[in-house]
Amino acid sequence: MRSRAILTAVALLIAPGGVLLSQLRAPAPAPAKVHEAKVTVLSSMLTDSVGVGEWGFAALVEVDGRRLLFDTGGRPDTVLKNAAELGVDLSTVEDVVLSHNHWDHTSGLVTLRREMMKKNPRALSRAYVGSGIFLDRIIPSGVSGFNKVTMAEVKRDYEALGGKFIELSAPREWIPGAWLTGPVPRTHPEKNWSPGPKIRDVVGDLVEDNVPEDQSLVLDTDKGIVVLTGCGHAGVINISEYARKVAPSQAPIYAVLGGMHLFAAKEESLRWTADKLKELGVVQIMGAHCTGLQPVYYFRDRLGLERSACLVGAVGATFDLKKGLAVGNIAQ
Repeated sequence: MRSRAILTAVALLIAPGGVLLSQLRAPAPAPAKVHEAKVTVLSSMLTDSVGVGEWGFAALVEVDGRRLLFDTGGRPDTVLKNAAELGVDLSTVEDVVLSHNHWDHTSGLVTLRREMMKKNPRALSRAYVGSGIFLDRIIPSGVSGFNKVTMAEVKRDYEALGGKFIELSAPREWIPGAWLTGPVPRTHPEKNWSPGPKIRDVVGDLVEDNVPEDQSLVLDTDKGIVVLTGCGHAGVINISEYARKVAPSQAPIYAVLGGMHLFAAKEESLRWTADKLKELGVVQIMGAHCTGLQPVYYFRDRLGLERSACLVGAVGATFDLKKGLAVGNIAQ
């Protein structure tokens, strides 16, 4: 009887085909995907019939019913005014992403928090930043354009308004299917930053500031991966290749949106970048802010894209996952 009981117990543990039931595992859940996404430019160097242009960047991102503000513009009130003209209510947005420390992406944060919290105390109350954004920056004498507002000032004033910074040293999933990269590894020698500022390294020496905190937003969609950059100081190819590692699907890159800091790039660099974008599968490009006009047109020709698929991102321009790009009249 005892041996029969043992045999019965063993039989219950054996699945058809001789596999132990204890070794069976439920199939891994499919990676979360973004189903609906819309990006609306609120600050850029070009505008059409609504809002004002500036040297800066900001965009409202709407993903499956959730919203975040990506960067905050170059002047304290540009995004505030442009959002009002566009009929965009930022008081219901709680999350902010700052791509990096430069004034043309951070200057609007305090103004926006102060104004929006009048309607909603939680408005713009969380700011995700890449590790390194609060490093001490030294601007050599004679170098202008970098110190209109410092992150030390932004941090002081934002926290005084109850805002909280969340510093990322690695990728983090914001909501299902949407990821923040955190600092991006510099695999390729893309030097997409302006010379001048210095930072102190771990031993206290002054070294070139290569904007180590630069981060982007990655959306993993059924059409492929969508990448949103602020200035792309880590290099748009480094960012895009890293996005494929961050996104669980590791799908081709479907769209690249935002600033890519290529306005002064030489043709050799543009050619290399364009060919890499093509290898990555990119079929939609909206180059805003510091991308420059000519690089956008160069990419259109080099990648063989239709005019409607590779455009300059002006204030009010949108990317919709289902509808594609809409940039107004002047940016076509």
